[in-house]
Amino acid sequence: MNILGKLSWSAIPFDQPIIMAATAFMALGIGSILAWITVKGYWPYLWREWLTSVDHKRIGVMYMVLALLMLVRGFADAIMMRAQQAVAAGGEQGYLPPEHFNQIFSAHGTIMIFFVAMPLVIGLMNFAVPLQLGIRDVAFPTLNSVSLWLTASGVLLTNMSLVVGEFAKTGWVAYPPLSELEFSPGVGVDYYLWALQISGIGSLLTGINFVTTILKMRAPGMGYMRMPVFCWTALAANLMIVAAFPVLTATFAMLLLDRYLGFHFFTVDAGGNPMMYVNLFWVWGHPEVYILVLPAFGIFSEVTATFSGKPLFGYRSMVAATMAICVFSFLVWLHHFFTMGASAGVNAFFGVMSMIIAVPTGVKIFNWLFTMYGGRVRFEVPILWTIGFMVTFVLGGLTGVLLAVPPVDFQVHNSLFLVAHFHHVIIPGVVFGAFAGYYYWFPKAFGFKLDERWGKASFWCWFIGFHLAFMPLYAVGLMGMTRRMQHYDNPAWQPWLLVAVAGAVVIMAGIGCQIVQFVVSIRARQQLRDVTGDPWNGRTLEWSTASPPPAWNFALLPYVTGTDAYWHTKQRARISQPPQQREYKPIDLPKNSPTGLITAFFAVVTGFALIWHIWWIAGLGVLGAFVTLLVFAFRREEEIEIPTGQIAHFYLSRQAEVAA
Repeated sequence: MNILGKLSWSAIPFDQPIIMAATAFMALGIGSILAWITVKGYWPYLWREWLTSVDHKRIGVMYMVLALLMLVRGFADAIMMRAQQAVAAGGEQGYLPPEHFNQIFSAHGTIMIFFVAMPLVIGLMNFAVPLQLGIRDVAFPTLNSVSLWLTASGVLLTNMSLVVGEFAKTGWVAYPPLSELEFSPGVGVDYYLWALQISGIGSLLTGINFVTTILKMRAPGMGYMRMPVFCWTALAANLMIVAAFPVLTATFAMLLLDRYLGFHFFTVDAGGNPMMYVNLFWVWGHPEVYILVLPAFGIFSEVTATFSGKPLFGYRSMVAATMAICVFSFLVWLHHFFTMGASAGVNAFFGVMSMIIAVPTGVKIFNWLFTMYGGRVRFEVPILWTIGFMVTFVLGGLTGVLLAVPPVDFQVHNSLFLVAHFHHVIIPGVVFGAFAGYYYWFPKAFGFKLDERWGKASFWCWFIGFHLAFMPLYAVGLMGMTRRMQHYDNPAWQPWLLVAVAGAVVIMAGIGCQIVQFVVSIRARQQLRDVTGDPWNGRTLEWSTASPPPAWNFALLPYVTGTDAYWHTKQRARISQPPQQREYKPIDLPKNSPTGLITAFFAVVTGFALIWHIWWIAGLGVLGAFVTLLVFAFRREEEIEIPTGQIAHFYLSRQAEVAA
């Protein structure tokens, strides 16, 4: 019996030069960063201020860093796919062998949904929601840290598959029977399942945390109908996480039982039903679309109101539309597989529901337009992302209405038309929203604004490159090209695919502009410094704090009397007497904890061992995680006290800086 299970030297793909070169490049990059941190002596600072932090703001920033790094990795997969399809026509086979190509498109979808889009929206919610609610942290700060590091565990396992073993070749949905042991005997599907099981637990814990926070921890006077719209969309998204992610966890658990213990939930020849997997997957999958999009809608609402200089039009209708989407999103899952052979009545119901769910989305679009109408719109970078989203999302939504008609769907199902539609709503709906939020809240997080010129250059590269990359896919989809093709024989498709890869290159230029923007902004941070805490003349409570906010967020919890709480406070301050001297009280904050980081370490060990059938290491990993949580449960000191002197000194220093 091999003590390392199925693991051997043959697991490392030495015969694949592209994979080994990418591995070497990745190892070199990581090694250089670690060496630089060591030489500079930054490890104590990182451990104290970031790696063990339970501060929601720091956790939000780390989520964003993780997501942006994985965006580069996922985009690398995307441009490799597009380059392969651009050249692999007729007698030309391209540069990617079929086995590698299959892993790339599977990894691309998995990374972009689970490790880019999810961390982007969760990171922005982590940073902004407690500040907008006027509170000092989330309900369960240490659990928040555990959620982050479990997500990072899934990221690490997914990237390890590049070096040791392989990734799934099933597509990001991993449908049986292709994902069953008989047809995927390698470890690729196991990497997929365990990475997503671990990160999925982290997402579920996030959902529980934020639902509790929003429902139970608002500032005094902040009733539900006084919450910022971003908090409403965060509430809806996290309610969907709590309802939908257990379905995904159970579905993957059944597939794992099929693969590891010979169960037959999805194997036809033993009485199972693979369509059950498809139904269960999309019972999670379609709400997941709105889990990602709704927080972005909240960001667009905040940005539109702020940069139009007026309250959001139709606040109550926006809230109603948000909660309607929250419910309707669970009633449309079957439109992802109209072609399975369901009755006309079933298809008609899901087609009608797919059209109905477009109505509350349309309400939001009109509310944003009416907010800008009559306002003095400042065309800063966040509003450009918002306008670009509206133009692009409406076009993508129209193609969605087409796909909601079952006879049309029968013609274009599984084609590149469908791929173009999906990207047409997800990229503007999530990525554009995340970039708007990133630019909008960056000065609040770090105390200085991002360079505007490079920000606008990045937007235009993304906007133009996106349409160049995906509009041609509608054409080749209607011409009959199916998705995930490594090679094709129809030369009429190639010109369209050449335009698509050119669009991907323009998007790459946009990513490059964002990297340059970040570097330039850090170098010019003194010129871009914001000492007021309110660089955009904002309307919600996060802009009433310093930039960056102190660990306690608010020395005195604000009292809220209406929507746009900070805006009304500023208006009252213009006509009232100067504020009286504040009387500060000590503030209790949760202590830093390494629980999340240590738990994640054992999660990676356990997941890797289960993938390679190293049962004794898996047992040790589970035991280590259990002991870590047990030690945390029996901790003696939960909080630290911030004395009044420290609080008063912070605010006196801030007043002096603003006055200077």
